[in-house]
Amino acid sequence: MSDKQVVPGQLILLAEPVVPSLNALGVAKRTEFLADMARVGDVLLAVTGCLRVNYEILGNTDPALHAHIVPRYANEADDRRTMPIWLYDWTAAETFSEERHGALRRKIAEALDAGMTE
Repeated sequence: MSDKQVVPGQLILLAEPVVPSLNALGVAKRTEFLADMARVGDVLLAVTGCLRVNYEILGNTDPALHAHIVPRYANEADDRRTMPIWLYDWTAAETFSEERHGALRRKIAEALDAGMTE
């Protein structure tokens, strides 16, 4: 789960091994990373009931390959839902806590462990 939960279920997928960019991985590891990213998105769609999932690989500030996987919801304001999540006020976003977000984290983890995809 992301440290900041701008929207519920917002995740970060980290690459193993740690590399500076997608292009630094060999073909097999690159394929695995991208497949894992899509699999997490499938689980978010199934578990959260979100409308869609946004995937972002940036690496401009943190030069370690990671993907932001962001569920987008019908209850988001129209002008926000269609824009990148970065336009939200991140200072107002909830910080992840097991107490507040743990049940959703566990549902996502259980679905991933079970091999659940849409």
